[in-house]
Amino acid sequence: MNARPGSALWLLRHEVRMFWYTTLSSKSGKEPRGFHWKLVGVWLLVWLMVHAGAWYVVGKLSGGDGDLPRQLVLAASVLLVATFTFMLSSALKSSVEVLFDRGDMDLLLSSPLPSRSIFTVRLAGVVLGVALIYLFFLAPLAHVGVLQGHPRWLALYPVLLGMAAIASAAAMLLTLALVRWLGARRTRVVAQVLGALAGAALFILSQLPNLAVQTGASEGILVRAARSSAAISADSLVWLPGRALLGDPLAATTVGVVALLAFALTVGLTHRSFTRGLQLTGGVAKTSRRPAGALRFRFHKGLASTLIRKEWRLILRDPQLISQVLLQLLYLIPVLFLVFRKDGAPALAVGTGLTLLCGSLSSSLAWIVLLSEEAPDLLQSSPANARMVRRAKLAAAIGPVLALICVPVLWLTWRAPVSGLLAAFTICGVTLGSTLIVMWTGKPGERSALARRAQGNGASAIFELSHLFSWGALAFMLPYAASQAHTGIGLAAGIGAAGAVALGMPLLAWIFRRRPH
Repeated sequence: MNARPGSALWLLRHEVRMFWYTTLSSKSGKEPRGFHWKLVGVWLLVWLMVHAGAWYVVGKLSGGDGDLPRQLVLAASVLLVATFTFMLSSALKSSVEVLFDRGDMDLLLSSPLPSRSIFTVRLAGVVLGVALIYLFFLAPLAHVGVLQGHPRWLALYPVLLGMAAIASAAAMLLTLALVRWLGARRTRVVAQVLGALAGAALFILSQLPNLAVQTGASEGILVRAARSSAAISADSLVWLPGRALLGDPLAATTVGVVALLAFALTVGLTHRSFTRGLQLTGGVAKTSRRPAGALRFRFHKGLASTLIRKEWRLILRDPQLISQVLLQLLYLIPVLFLVFRKDGAPALAVGTGLTLLCGSLSSSLAWIVLLSEEAPDLLQSSPANARMVRRAKLAAAIGPVLALICVPVLWLTWRAPVSGLLAAFTICGVTLGSTLIVMWTGKPGERSALARRAQGNGASAIFELSHLFSWGALAFMLPYAASQAHTGIGLAAGIGAAGAVALGMPLLAWIFRRRPH
């Protein structure tokens, strides 16, 4: 049955087709011709493997169809809270994409299509995009449950779709409210940052109980939650999401009804605000008002300082880059808690965490600064010395990492001098090496492709990961060896192997570096 042209179903079919083409597009960016059977086959093979693992999990967890164990309901509730947090993060990013990054909205708004249909389809597209990855990995539990005689596991479908609908509705409402309060330009930055915060908030909150200086701080968060929830009744609304995920008919129906109401109310009440928000985006690219007074030119001394300032300003002006870099910095917070705890913290964990985070952050900044230059021809045709430009860009990539990590390392050195000095050594090594590997083997691209910079460049990804984990291993083993009276042969061999990989990866990257044509 063909949908009526201009209807919501007709637009939704087009949205699904565009999503399919985007998913199956080739690495070169060309439009796909027909089905990519190899890619589809790989995904089907992975899905069958997930089904095999689900067979074992359902057999262990299903039991009878009577009352659900409290521990199982608690675990399911925690899983849904984590899932909803990441769904909200993805929905915020998708809402920003719908408002700011889609190039077909002017055409749709100028057409005779009603705004309600456009907004309904876009919001439905956000819901499906958010729920797809979770359905891919969790829907096999429902399929296997049916085969094992437990049809209540089919509640996974309405529960996951309902959670995605609630998260998408909340994200769209928040985005439209920000457009009204802050304006389109600031909303893009704020929404991207909020998406990164939502993605990392669960990890940070889960670590706070373990980082508190209390007795029994080594207990996991699930153990603490189980102990504090013992007094809550099994029929409480607190456990409704967990019961719904495990197949409770009333709970699953409640989640579905709430999701449908949230979706319908969001569409009915805000589709006109959606249109106004899109109209406001037309002013995103406008320049700011000229400052009062005479025009002043500010020239800085030296080419290096000018280039460094230029790179830092470009990063600060790009909300997508801010959100992705901020997400890495947020994972630094638990490590900082460990560093500044009064009762001390394992130097092995602190040094390893700081080293891995600095290596990852320096790789991202190096690619942004060195390989995503928006005006390379202008720099090459300028009278500036090429080596000076390269050194300034290296300083712009390495400087923020070392500045961020300076205070924790100095504090750690004051508390434990040997561990602090070794951590400083591994941090400097991984930062410099990661930057050089990216400079020599990285693939140039646009700044918006930061998350996909490893596609089509497997050698560089292997060099970066091997270099990162080898320095992480050194950061773990060196303080341990320094604290031992006698270093065993196995530990010495491990340090030697990790050191060889850590120093050898930049050398291999230089040998296989990209040469200008």
